[in-house]
Amino acid sequence: MSSVLGVSVGAGAVRVAIPHPGNSAERFAPTGFDVQTVPVGEQQSMDDAAAETVGAVHGSTAGITATAITYRNEPHAHTLRGALARRQLVDYEAIPEVAAAREFLLRTGELHNYRTVALYDLGSSGLTVSVVDVESGQVSHSERTSDISGDYLDSLIREQQIASGRIEHPANAQGLAALDNVCRQAKEKLSQTGAVAVPSEHGLVLLSQENFEALIMLAVESSARMTRDVITRSEQAVQAVFVIGGCARIPLIARILERWMGMPVQVPADPDTVIVRGAALLARPSRMANAAPSPSPTDLKAGDDTVQLAPVWLSKNPRRGIAKSLGDKVRRPASPEGRRRQLSGAGIAVGALAVVAALGIGLGWGQSVVGGSSQSNTSVSTSAPVPADRPVSAPSSAKPPEPTNAAVAPPPPAWQPPDTEAPAPTPPPPMIVVPGLPPLVVPTLPPLLPGFPAQAAPE
Repeated sequence: MSSVLGVSVGAGAVRVAIPHPGNSAERFAPTGFDVQTVPVGEQQSMDDAAAETVGAVHGSTAGITATAITYRNEPHAHTLRGALARRQLVDYEAIPEVAAAREFLLRTGELHNYRTVALYDLGSSGLTVSVVDVESGQVSHSERTSDISGDYLDSLIREQQIASGRIEHPANAQGLAALDNVCRQAKEKLSQTGAVAVPSEHGLVLLSQENFEALIMLAVESSARMTRDVITRSEQAVQAVFVIGGCARIPLIARILERWMGMPVQVPADPDTVIVRGAALLARPSRMANAAPSPSPTDLKAGDDTVQLAPVWLSKNPRRGIAKSLGDKVRRPASPEGRRRQLSGAGIAVGALAVVAALGIGLGWGQSVVGGSSQSNTSVSTSAPVPADRPVSAPSSAKPPEPTNAAVAPPPPAWQPPDTEAPAPTPPPPMIVVPGLPPLVVPTLPPLLPGFPAQAAPE
């Protein structure tokens, strides 16, 4: 039977959730999930631990068709994708933690009476407050701080126990981490009873509800102030605050938030697993996108020079295939009517030239035309005089004299050619170019009346 997997990555643990068989959108049960928590040591990266956990679950559980992993922000998503890529895990979907929480609260029906809510997520590493539109899921504003966290609350309990004299101060970092773990257990047990006593190797940890609330009062009020500021900066009409995360079980937090916000404050059942169960609800089987078909020649726009993808030699008529692929840009041979029009135009031009030539010969201009044309074809050999070669002095092997303070004579002026310009070449005779015929030279016609000789002016 196929199933899906939801994964959430915290500061000290990785949680995985798999829906029970039959727990679907039509028959949804908030508790119908198999949720497991995998603690992570301080020596191991949380992202690497998450990737290792996902690989282990896929290897041990058959039939998982989709995986959704939540991330806190974009930098967290980047490092998480890198850890999954190192283990060659690509069949997954990364979704924001806010989207996973919203999906779960929508399925349970707790968001149906609200349009805009604030999510107060207090975990072991920090607090995130986000203003979310219920219908669209758009986040108007979100802020995160590490000034208050589950680890900070544990440290307050540890310092209070050491200050009371019942607990010895640990000698090393390992002993300090072990004492923090005992204080965390005492904090979690206070959500069900008014006082706890948890033994440890350093002594007995005694903690009552009143003492604990007095320890964390300032930190919780600071978080309420931050939540109010986030709602104000979002410029949205927030109607309720939902408290999720591991620290949401502390009764003082909901009371302080309701006092400061003046609006309903809701704490869902099992608030520490809301995100991982929402991730399982958003997991969808991945589908390979269908390959886009290659465009046909008829789909190409006019003026497109795209050549067909199939080789031309595979077609029955290669020339026809090339012409078709280029969009009829290949020059085709002229039709018989076009050839007749070209020949008739050439005939008219040749006849006009023959009439002009006959007229010139009849008037006696043929010799001048021939002579002029022959003279024009001769090349002009006139050029500027070339000076005689200047004697080149042989290179001297003597060592140049040492520089002194004596005046140095200026060098002789360099020779420059005279400023005489060569006559401009005679322009070529006019020519007529007719397609399909050699170039035709148009003869130059002399004036109709010969010029009279110039008379000398009277003295």
